[in-house]
Amino acid sequence: MSVLPLVFTSGWASGINAYAVVLLLGVFGATGLSDDVPEALQRPDVLIAAGVLFLCEAVADKIPYVDSVWDSVHTVIRPVSGAVVAALLAGQSGSLPELAAGAVGGTTALLSHFVKAGTRMAINTSPEPASNIVVSMAEDLGVATLVTLAVFHPVAASLIAATLLVLGLVILVFLARRIRRFWRRRAQRREEKRLAAAGPAVARPPVRTDGSEHF
Repeated sequence: MSVLPLVFTSGWASGINAYAVVLLLGVFGATGLSDDVPEALQRPDVLIAAGVLFLCEAVADKIPYVDSVWDSVHTVIRPVSGAVVAALLAGQSGSLPELAAGAVGGTTALLSHFVKAGTRMAINTSPEPASNIVVSMAEDLGVATLVTLAVFHPVAASLIAATLLVLGLVILVFLARRIRRFWRRRAQRREEKRLAAAGPAVARPPVRTDGSEHF
């Protein structure tokens, strides 16, 4: 069977949580539960690094505004990780050219990353932090479930991943107004911090050279 369904699903999951994908696939391969996982993902140093970074993401992903900063940093990391994992999976099976697999995995990861990042921006317009925690836990559970399903039933997992991706993109369109509100609030906070750091000198009116104050 072609490795394309597994590549697509791993790409979608990488856009949500790239470290969880590497960790789960590596564990499946190291424990012998799957023969489709390349040796590069089973190395102890890779598993340790993925585990530590996964814990970091598990914390940062549940804190309002910190999650959006984390997403911004990972705009490049997640698609690259999705492309690399996809290429490794293709090289392991030999049923799909590695370059094509990398393109599919990277593109899918980029799209799902945009869905996640945009959704978090919309959620951060709400003052309470509970929604961030709930959404983060749902994302982690979804990634774990689909990656596990993809290892044993790749076609079914890819169909679910494709459905979630399309739904996410549609929802993102409807959340566009809230996302714009998030950027306005962020710009306002930056301006307030800049004025606060500048001190009273900013608020002091300029003095004219002729000795009179300018009103």
